[in-house]
Amino acid sequence: MTKLDGFSAAELFERENGYAYNDFIILPGYIDFAPEDVNLESNLTRNIRIKSPMVSSPMDTVTESKMAIGLALMGGVGIIHYNNTVQEQADQVKKVKRYENGFINEPMVLSPSNIIADIDRIKENYGFSGIPITENGKLESKLLGIVTNRDFDFETDRGKKLSEVMTTDLLTAKVGISLVEANNILKTSKKGKLPIVDNEGRLVALMCRNDLLKNREYPLASKGARKQLLVGAAISTKDEARERLEALVAAGVDLVVIDSAQGNSVYQVEMIKYIKKKYPQIDIIGGNIVTEEQAENLIRAGVDALRIGMGPGSICTTQMTMSVGRAQATAIFKTARYSRKYQVPVIADGGIATIGHISKAMALGASSVMMGSMFAGTAEAPGDYFYENGVRLKKYRGMASQEAMEAGGSKRYFAEDAKIKVAQGVSGSVVDKGSLFDYVPYLIQGIRHSFQDMGARDVKTLHEYLYSGKLRFELRSLSAQIEGGVHDMYSYKEPKYM
Repeated sequence: MTKLDGFSAAELFERENGYAYNDFIILPGYIDFAPEDVNLESNLTRNIRIKSPMVSSPMDTVTESKMAIGLALMGGVGIIHYNNTVQEQADQVKKVKRYENGFINEPMVLSPSNIIADIDRIKENYGFSGIPITENGKLESKLLGIVTNRDFDFETDRGKKLSEVMTTDLLTAKVGISLVEANNILKTSKKGKLPIVDNEGRLVALMCRNDLLKNREYPLASKGARKQLLVGAAISTKDEARERLEALVAAGVDLVVIDSAQGNSVYQVEMIKYIKKKYPQIDIIGGNIVTEEQAENLIRAGVDALRIGMGPGSICTTQMTMSVGRAQATAIFKTARYSRKYQVPVIADGGIATIGHISKAMALGASSVMMGSMFAGTAEAPGDYFYENGVRLKKYRGMASQEAMEAGGSKRYFAEDAKIKVAQGVSGSVVDKGSLFDYVPYLIQGIRHSFQDMGARDVKTLHEYLYSGKLRFELRSLSAQIEGGVHDMYSYKEPKYM
């Protein structure tokens, strides 16, 4: 029998050094199936399975209800951040649980005193121009009209008020209407927009023909027993987390992430035991951890999944500032191998910058990946777009940045009451990635191609290959890493997504 090339993961990661994703390559397997045959369904936790192995990070520039809804429709799960009040976080969870595919529950709204130029700015930033007009320019205010392109396309005075151009002869539907009924109204009326109003004529939602055509069905959608979208939320280990948890459970949250930069603490162990006793139906993701010893303590306490990573994120400076952490690839392999004995899935959190990194994390034993910067530039992430040197950007900050800690992120770093807060992250910006509904399918297809190249049809098979030694790895020199990317070009155009 021919000697296998490369090394098993066990051989590779038992060496002295800690390795990052770019330090190694996976050798190809045997292909006897198409990318479309790859099944990416995996366990997010012991009790929750998802069809796309992607989770959005509980960061205030990454995950609120829009991100959680979009990602759940695409087969993943969003984790709502806690840099907010208890009520605000619970309301975000409720929005996800109450979401019905096809209804826009937070439409952009303007008032009659706004001008056409305001519509122009919305179209430039968000790509649409059909805007409901209410008395005070807010949702849940009396609907007065609607403005679409046809109302102002040939208007040269962009300072004209919307009250002068809006359409007031409106077709509306009452709140409580089913998606099927509303869809039929749009079809028969041939209208592009259908405002949903309450008994007092106040705007509560909006339906768009284009959204119905684009979002007709989501076969990968992550849903619970009640056919509602799955959603998670972050909590701290502080005393206020118990009040927060009560509100989140009442709002319908499916799982909680105990959000600690260093999860191996008596505070987290006590919180896990408290949740398991009071809310046994709620799955718990513990962390963050990077060693087998840390994993052992949290598994004993009762976690349903582990979040792996200390310091590999693009905006994180923990390893540099605190000199504590671990190289991410090594951390994933070691913790996943240990937790596998207890059927506890691990989530690779941090350091994901490409499709290849997602595949590598899963090839090392992760069942899913948590991403911040990869999702931060999407339309569904919190915040507005802005331009810098002609490039369209969105704000992105680490939860340990000075800015985020002042807003409440210090709970994650046991520094909430500290007089001096030491930053372990930075604030910055990321390039616009467009909508999740274009971006995530691209990522999924890329992962499928990667699985095909590795010769694994599904996550279970990939992990079997990993632990049997059939999946082979090789270290890469710096020259090999350069060789494996774009090089020796005078100029080239990067693909929209990497």
